[in-house]
Amino acid sequence: MVQYYTHLEDYIKNLYLNIGIVKPEQIDINTIATRLRIKVILVPFNSMRANNVICINERTSKEERWQQFGHELCHVLWHCGNQFGIPYFFREYQEWKANNFALHFCVPTFMLDELKLDYEYYKAIYQIQDTFNVDEEFAKKRLDNYLTVNRCIVL
Repeated sequence: MVQYYTHLEDYIKNLYLNIGIVKPEQIDINTIATRLRIKVILVPFNSMRANNVICINERTSKEERWQQFGHELCHVLWHCGNQFGIPYFFREYQEWKANNFALHFCVPTFMLDELKLDYEYYKAIYQIQDTFNVDEEFAKKRLDNYLTVNRCIVL
């Protein structure tokens, strides 16, 4: 059986492999930032990015910080310039892309494929939360996304 991934899933898998991260227990904001030559700063305001600096709101939980890091990392890697000067719908498009990137970056498909997810939906959500250090809402969105992706299987 051959597993096919989307371009985003391939991109994230290659990104992780290129920085030597292959298992969920290796995932760490500081390690990833260092290996990608990105600076992370905790700040008392909403998360944002400026060039290769990611500012993360210090008043949020560890899980939310990780999720915000994934979102802002997309902006660092894929978007350039200042969002304030771009048309509203393009900014919304970039935000949608960053949210989708975060779902896949914080809970990578190639690692999720290796988990033996519980057949009971809410237990699987907890498993994702516990394994990838994300909050319940994020884990639910990612599981729903994972379960609805139509994967081609070649026997």
